Amino acid sequence: MKLMKSKPQLEYDKAKTKFEEKAKILQQKIEEVRQHKEITQEVMEEIVLETGFHDAFNSLTKAENELIDWSHRTIKHEKMYKDNREHFDRMYENLHTNPKARATIIELAMKIR
Repeated sequence: MKLMKSKPQLEYDKAKTKFEEKAKILQQKIEEVRQHKEITQEVMEEIVLETGFHDAFNSLTKAENELIDWSHRTIKHEKMYKDNREHFDRMYENLHTNPKARATIIELAMKIR
């Protein structure tokens, strides 16, 4: 039986897949352009916009933030959260300064059912 995912989890999966697809396209475009000219910052910015990578990145960030907010609201009712509240709250507080904490919370949020 397939487990049901929440809307934030589904949106995150969708945004992550799109981001990964755009990253591959971006990499291919960089390799193409590199054969003809030097990749300067200006050229890179053009490629990022042209391939849709920038929009995909923004969509992924938005989906991550919504997933994180949803997970924080959801786990507040769990015994594990109540028993370790200080630890969890510190992780949520450090999301914007600690990429490892952000990645851990996203990984845990995707396991919530």
